[in-house]
This record gives sequence, structure tokens and C-alpha cells, in this order.
Amino acid sequence: MAMAMARVSSGLAYPERFYAAAAYAGFDGSPDSSTKGVSSKFSNDAALLLYALYQQATVGPCKIPKPRSWSPVEQSKWTSWNGLGNMSSTEAMRLFVKILEEEDPGWYSRASNFVSEPAVQGEKNNETKAEPVTENGNVLPEIKTIPAENGNLSEPQDKDVVSEGFGAVGVYDQWVGPPISGPRPRGRYEHGAAVIDDKMYIFGGNHNGRYLSDLQALDLRSWTWSKVEVKTSGEASQVPVAPFAGHSLIPGEGNKLISIGGHTKDPSETMQVKVFDLQTHTWSNLKTYGKSPLSRGGHSVTPVGTSLVIFGGQDANRSLLNDLHILDLETMTWDEMDTSGVPPSPRSDHATAVHAERYLLIFGGGSHAACFNDLHVLDLQTMEWSTPTQQGEIPSPRAGHAGVTVGENWFITGGGNNKSGVSETVVLNMSTLGWSTVTTVQGRVPLASEGLSLVLCSYNGEDILVSFGGYNGRYSNEVNVLKPSHRSTLQSMETPVTDSVSAGQNATNATRDLESDNATGQEGKIREIMMDNIESEPMVNKVEETSERLLAALKAEKEELESSLSKEKLQTLQLKQDLTDAEARNTDLYKELQSVRGQLASELSRCFKLEVDVAELRQKLQTLESLKKELELLQRQKAASEQALNEKRRQSSGGVWGWIAGTPPNQQDDA
Repeated sequence: MAMAMARVSSGLAYPERFYAAAAYAGFDGSPDSSTKGVSSKFSNDAALLLYALYQQATVGPCKIPKPRSWSPVEQSKWTSWNGLGNMSSTEAMRLFVKILEEEDPGWYSRASNFVSEPAVQGEKNNETKAEPVTENGNVLPEIKTIPAENGNLSEPQDKDVVSEGFGAVGVYDQWVGPPISGPRPRGRYEHGAAVIDDKMYIFGGNHNGRYLSDLQALDLRSWTWSKVEVKTSGEASQVPVAPFAGHSLIPGEGNKLISIGGHTKDPSETMQVKVFDLQTHTWSNLKTYGKSPLSRGGHSVTPVGTSLVIFGGQDANRSLLNDLHILDLETMTWDEMDTSGVPPSPRSDHATAVHAERYLLIFGGGSHAACFNDLHVLDLQTMEWSTPTQQGEIPSPRAGHAGVTVGENWFITGGGNNKSGVSETVVLNMSTLGWSTVTTVQGRVPLASEGLSLVLCSYNGEDILVSFGGYNGRYSNEVNVLKPSHRSTLQSMETPVTDSVSAGQNATNATRDLESDNATGQEGKIREIMMDNIESEPMVNKVEETSERLLAALKAEKEELESSLSKEKLQTLQLKQDLTDAEARNTDLYKELQSVRGQLASELSRCFKLEVDVAELRQKLQTLESLKKELELLQRQKAASEQALNEKRRQSSGGVWGWIAGTPPNQQDDA
């Protein structure tokens, strides 16, 4: 077992990483390894599942007959293994490691103490070259390009050229490593990333099976990292944030970051919404209304107008979800949506985008045993799911990938497929649903990782994609940038422009985009450039006239929308005030109800006492009636006795007088 443990390192991929995890858990290959030492480390359910996955990965599907012995342990082990069916060996390995990380988050760091990490090899110009380790150190080339699969590399740029800003990166459709300075964050994946005011903020994530809670900031002008210090105050709403992974980080209004959901050590029953104020540097819990979704991680959060659309993920019991919820950011109210059509299967670690503020697109993701490459579309007006026909070469199945939209183009990079990291960066035209490949990296580089983040920045009309982190056997903390040749309608960070002016720039710079596409030699770009055979000067005048008309129309529409928005805000404030008043009235009514209930209980007690008194009085009354009857009887007996006595006296009185008269008693009797 010690020899097996010595194989562990952060650079191991499958199947070596599985064997290291199995050795740590107690499966060292001996006949008794499946029963000794495993149950003492984990719960019975987890130990049985780990045993089944180990058997599935090393032996294959269960083909042995059901044991006839009366041992419940052997029966449970056979049932658990047989229940995996025909799951592939690689899927069983991946699920074994994932469950071990959830049951024992610190296993990797403790196992890694036995070995030193190997150097990572990369290729450049088809020659092998060792890259310096940059996970926690400061060693990094000033400029590096990620090798492409066909061996064609972009030329390295001078430090002065690149440091002028990411708008000065002269290479299109190629991942480039900028010159990074400052203390680098710890390598991680499943973190959250968002951009506010020329800074990319990174929060939380997973490193060596441990959840993180730090907040880091990368200045996108100077490429300098810095740690954001978090303050706490005595207010009840401002609390220290717990470590999270698998959450979503969204930029909010007023220099605020909104964190939604995520896996944590002590999960709550419902999804939590937390906000970080960049001015006060404090975390606080946002109070929401309505029925909150179940707590989860690996879900997607997609901003649509003033709402957030939440889909899928995995709850605290490892159950995959495919429910849909919407959070209104103005009223902070949750709604669980009923949809029609066939929804996506339950999944987590998928990617989402919104097109034309109406259509929600979901691509890829994974279950416990498989990864997907299906595309689903939800019409947010009719709430109907559909599975449209895709054009071009459909990307391979993947999970843990990241994506951003640039105009009508959806760029997706990274992810994994149970065997290795995905090396290509693809783009989907959301209008035509046509796929194409932007670029492909080679080797085990951070861009071919699961759980990386991808954000979009803009500088002088130039769109820049910035990736960070990920895991592909090594926890990465590298930053890479790509300038797509597909232009967008994003406003500049430095010089604000309207959509109409951007359209004019797109028309006048069409030739430059076409030349850039030809220079980089990338195939399958989603871009069609229509040019008429007319003079350039009339074309410019025509564009200017069209831009002026569009600008006037947009201004009018903007004023109308602002007016409608003001009315809606006033109505929302009124509703909030009415809600507050109603809650106050309800509180008063509840207190009054409690008081009435107390009085009623007191009256009921008095009534009970009165009933007892009445029963006692009735008993006494019955006793008095009985005594009255006895008294009447005694009176009648007394009267009869007195009458008999009087009669006897009269008789005694007549005898005396007869005796005096000389009449014998016998004669008196005869008479």
C-alpha cells in the first residue's frame, strides 16, 4: 500500500489518480482489501458504493452469482456492485474519486505528503520543453503562447506591447499568457468569476478537496493580483462567508458581487444569495421572497434583463436536478417555472447563454456516469423547450466547461469528458446554430481543464476573453487571454459608444477582420462579410446617414424605455411599501389574536370551575330534599304518637271516675 500511495501527485491523471485514491481508501489490491479498513473510514452506504465502483473499475461488470450465504454484508456488497450494470471502467474511476473527495476532502493533501510533484511537459514548435510550476510560486514567463494542435504558434509579443492593455494584444483567436504580477491566488476549480470596473474578481472554489472562501482581484490593465480584505461588522445582516465551490458569481448594481448557491460543508435546505459590497468590503445575506430552490452546486445562473435564470445542478444529497427557477432582482422574489416540451435531462456543470433576451441555450454538462453534448433551447416567453438541429461539427461531450457570449457568438472552452480535458475552444453562432472551432491547445494545459472560469472584457472596442484556474490533474492558478476575431457590440471600457456607432465601426473595419482571419489561418469562423463593389467614400457617407437615423431612433426608444422603467420602479416601490404595511398589519393582528386566545383560555377555565360548583350545588340540593322527606316522616310519626298518647290518657281518666262511683271495672267494660 505504501508503494501505491507513493504514486500520488497533483499531476496524476486517470487511471493513476484512481489507483492512488483507491490505495488511500484501503483498496490495495489484496483479497481482503475490500473489507478491511474501508468501513472504519466511511459510512456504510459510502463504503458499499466505493467497493462497488472499485470492483467495476478493476474487474468490470458484476458477473458472479448472488451469494447464497446468510451474511448481510456479502449480500449488500453484491447488490451494490450488480446495480452498476454495464458502467464503463473510466466512468467508475471518475465517480470513485469524486465520492472520495466528498466524503474525505483532505485525502489528496494527506496522500500528497508522500511524494513530490513532477514537472509538467509542454510542446512548442514540436519540441519538448519543461514549463515552470506556477501554482503557488511567482515563476512565469513574461509572455507565452499556448501551443496549437497543428504546431502553428502565435509569435511572442514584447512585454511593453502587451502591458499597454489587453486591447493591444495583436494576435487573434489564440490563447496568450499575459505577464502576471502580485501574489498569485491558490490553484482552484469550480470557483466564481465576475468583472467590475476593469477588475476580475475570483471567489471561492475547490483546492485539494477543500472549499475556499477567499476573494481575489486581478487588475486587467496592469495584470496585477491582489487579495480583497473582507471586513465584518456588528450588524446581523453582515456575516462572515463560508467556503463555497460550484457557485455562481454575478456582477450587481452599485459595485456589488452576488454569489448564488454552491456546495459548502454545512449546506442549508434552500439556495442562499449573498452579496459582497466592494465599497464596505463586507458580505451580507440577501433576503428573498417566494419559494426558494433547493440548495445546490454546479448549477447555471444566466442574467436576463433584471432577472436571473437558474437551471439544474446537484443538491447536497448528490441528486441531479433539471428544475428551472427565476429570481427577480428588483423584488428579490423567487418563481419556480412550469415549462412545456422535453426539458434537458438532470445534469450539472453545464454552460448556458441567452440570445436576443428571449432564448436560453444550454449545452453539455454531466451526470454521475456520462457527459453530454446536446443543445437545448428554452423560449422564455412561451416557456417551451426544444432541441434544435445544429450545423457544423458538433463538439464532443463535456462537463465543467465555461462560456461567454460576444454579440451573437457563444464561445466555449475547457471541460472534461471522463478521460481527459477538452482541448478545443469552439464557438456557436446563436442565430444560425452553426458550430466552428476557434483554436485547439495541445498537452495538459490549464485551458484543457474542468471547472475553469471564463469572463469577457472590452477595451477600445476590442473584446477579450480571460480564463482562470481549472483542474486536469493539477489545480491551476494561471491566467490566459484570447482576442476573438468575431466582433461584438459591447461598449468600450474606456470610450463609451452606442450600438449604432459600433455597427458603423464594424462596417468600416470589415476589411481588417477579413485580413485577420486569413492571417491566423483559423478555419470554420462564424463570420460572413458582404462587400459591394462601390466606392469607399459613398459607403462611409451612407453608413453615417444610417447611423444618424439609427441613433435618433435609439434615443427615442431609450427615452420611452426609461420612462417605462421609472414607472415600473415607482410601482415596485409602492408594492414594497404595501407589502411592508401588510406585514406590519399582519403582525399586529397576530398579536391581537394571541391576546384573544389568552382571554378565551381564561374564560374556558372559569367556565370549567363554574360547572364544578354547579355540580356540587346540585348534589347538596338533592341531599336537602332527602332530609326534608325524612323530616316529614318524623313529623307524621310524632303526630301519631301524640294522638295515641292522648287516647290512652282519656281512657285512663274514665276509669278513675268509675271507681269513685263504685262501678266495677268489668261492668264498665260491658257497658
